[in-house]
Amino acid sequence: MARPLDVLNIGVPDPRPEPAMPSACETHGCGGAEEQAQPLPAFGVVTVDGHEIDEEQIAEEMPHHPAPSGEEAWRAAAQALVVRHLLMREAVRRGLSGEDTAVAGKRDTDEEVMIKALLDDVVSDAVPTEEECERYYRANRHRFRTPTLYEVSHILIEPEESTGDDGWEAAKAQARTIIAAIGDDHEAFAEAAREFSGCPSGQQDGSLGQIRRGELVQQVQMHIEATEPGTVNPEPVRSKHGWHVIRLDRIIEGQELPFEVAKDKIADLLEARSWTVSAMQVVQSLADEAEIEGVILDAPPAEEDQRQGTLAA
Repeated sequence: MARPLDVLNIGVPDPRPEPAMPSACETHGCGGAEEQAQPLPAFGVVTVDGHEIDEEQIAEEMPHHPAPSGEEAWRAAAQALVVRHLLMREAVRRGLSGEDTAVAGKRDTDEEVMIKALLDDVVSDAVPTEEECERYYRANRHRFRTPTLYEVSHILIEPEESTGDDGWEAAKAQARTIIAAIGDDHEAFAEAAREFSGCPSGQQDGSLGQIRRGELVQQVQMHIEATEPGTVNPEPVRSKHGWHVIRLDRIIEGQELPFEVAKDKIADLLEARSWTVSAMQVVQSLADEAEIEGVILDAPPAEEDQRQGTLAA
């Protein structure tokens, strides 16, 4: 099983885009303002046994650690660099070497190869038993379900951009007029979608197909779930694209997966969790032997029934 370095939080990007309407509802011509150069953050000097972690390194690492504030991102970046330094130093002490390798189109640097080799040496695998997997399954049945699906159609009424707030109010009024005119009639909804919708889905009678939670922006998803199956919601809902008239055709409830279907994924999850805990304890043992200033490394979690990794000489 692959052992990604991101489990130790040492510098893997974590982009988390906001859920959006399906591609049929995407608008064009979006642009961003040019970024202005910002001064490097400085929240203190970080050293490991007298070796200073350069502030420019910390600044370069920060984008890999999104956080609510610059100080939190700085702290996470500094911690990641301290961990990397501790692991590299131990790899060198053990005489490990690395060379660039390409796996699945991704090139690992010498440093990454050496860290992976070190972790392979010092962290033991803990393959869970079937009994452990069954116990986890019984305690987490809610996690092993097929997703609930919503068969949804919509009519998008876009405001005229040049009219500002008045355009949004006019679009809302038009959406309400459409709702009043079509009621819950499926054919009337389809006809209105073809005639009025500003979304390409209008040419498919407004159908968005089967939607899972998280695929639409939150306010639209909540509106869908507040709609009775087979009806049009009596109020339109606003998104950045305009006002949406929502019809919910049906709900397909998720089904619980049997243990036999879920057990392989559970085994992978428990093995990965055990490995991560052991790896973090290896890092902590290295940190305990070092003099670290400027940041505090988080203590590794203690979990029952986990085989713990040790740093053998």
